[in-house]
Amino acid sequence: MKELLRSNDPTIIAFASALLSGEDIDCFELDVNMSVLEGGIGIFPRRLMVRLDDHDAATRVMRDNEIPLGQ
Repeated sequence: MKELLRSNDPTIIAFASALLSGEDIDCFELDVNMSVLEGGIGIFPRRLMVRLDDHDAATRVMRDNEIPLGQ
């Protein structure tokens, strides 16, 4: 697995996941439960991971939809 994007905004993660799903690219969200440790204030970013083989295609999907990857 390789990190595709990192964001504090859950709507970006949800949108990116939906776009990847539409392209048949599997993804996995990490750090979802960090809000328990932080008290729900959103300071820890969530990460969206994809398979190493799918990373280039996933990056293209994000750039085509103007989702910042921060890389």
